[in-house]
Amino acid sequence: MPSLDLIESQQTMLQALVDLSRQEDTSGAVKGERIAAVVDRNPGTIRNQMQSLKALQLVEGVPGPKGGYKPTSSAYQALDIQTIDDAADVPFEYEGESIPEVFVQEINLTSVHHPDLCRAEIRLQGSVADYQPSDAVSVGPTPLSKFSIEGTIEGIDTTDNRLVLTVDHMHAPADDAAD
Repeated sequence: MPSLDLIESQQTMLQALVDLSRQEDTSGAVKGERIAAVVDRNPGTIRNQMQSLKALQLVEGVPGPKGGYKPTSSAYQALDIQTIDDAADVPFEYEGESIPEVFVQEINLTSVHHPDLCRAEIRLQGSVADYQPSDAVSVGPTPLSKFSIEGTIEGIDTTDNRLVLTVDHMHAPADDAAD
C-alpha cells in the first residue's frame, strides 16, 4: 500500500478507532459517539472525517442500530501497527498501577550514548491523553529478553500514542541459557 499522508485529525481519529476496537475486543463496530468522546470532538465531525477515511479505504461503515465503524487492514498499515495473532503482552504501569487495557507496541531507545541522560520512546496501543509529564511509568519485562524500563514522562505525542521518557532505570538480564 502506498504511504498515506493523513492530516493530524484523521490520524488521531483513526488511532482512536483502532484503539477502541482492540480495547473493547468487539467483533462489531465502534460507534462514532464513542470515538468523539475519546478524541474530544463533536460526533458530526467524526462522521465527516470517517467519510474521508472510508474513501481512503481505511475504515468501513457498519449500518444499523449496532453499527458504527471498523478499521480495515489498511488502517493498521497506515498507522504502522503490526497485527500479530496471539501477541505477547508487555506490562505497562502508570504511577505504580498496572494498566491492563494499554498494550506496548514499540520501545525505542534514544540518547543512550549520553552517560547521565537516556531517553526512550514508548509507543502504546491505547490512548496517552490522560498521562502527564513528570509522572512515573514502567514498561516490561518484554517476553523474550525480559528487558524493562522505569522512567519519568518527559513528553507526550497524542497523535502517534507515544510517551517520551527520561529513563531512570533499565534492566536486561543476561540469558543464562544461551550457549
